[in-house]
Amino acid sequence: MSSAQKRISKEFQECTTSPPPGMTITLPSETDLHKWSIQLTGPPNTPYANGVFNLTLSLPTEYPFKAPAVNFATRIWHPNVTNDATGNICLSVLKPENWKPASRVKGVLEAVRQLLVEPNPDDPLEARIADEFRTDRAEFDKNARSYVAQYAKAGK
Repeated sequence: MSSAQKRISKEFQECTTSPPPGMTITLPSETDLHKWSIQLTGPPNTPYANGVFNLTLSLPTEYPFKAPAVNFATRIWHPNVTNDATGNICLSVLKPENWKPASRVKGVLEAVRQLLVEPNPDDPLEARIADEFRTDRAEFDKNARSYVAQYAKAGK
C-alpha cells in the first residue's frame, strides 16, 4: 500500500468513526478508497434543516498534494453551489491556491457543512442566488426550503 493509500485509508477511518456532525460517510465500492459517498443532514436552524443531502467526494491520485473534489449530488438552493446536476461547490479550502497537503478531508467536510450554516454570498457560483441572499433573505429562505422539500427529503 502506497503512503497516499495509507493516508486516505487512515482519513476514511477517522471520518467514519468520528464523522463531522450530521454526516454519514461510506465507500460506494470497497475497492476504491478514492470515491466517498457522504450523506449530510441539513443543520438545525437553517433553511436546510430536515433535508438529507447526498454528496460525492473524489480524491485525486495526487492527494494530499491536490485537493479533493466535493459535489452535491442532491440539488440545493445555495449561492456557493451550482444550481445544476453537477453540484460544484465554491469553498476557499478547495481552491488550488489555498489547498495545503496538511489539510484533512474531515476539515473539508466540516467546511462544507458550515457553508450551509453561513453561505458566502461574496464568493458565489450562483450570482442571482447570492443577490437574493443579500437583498431578500425571506425569499432566499423560502426557495431553499422549497428545494429541500423537492429534492432533499429523507428516504429519497
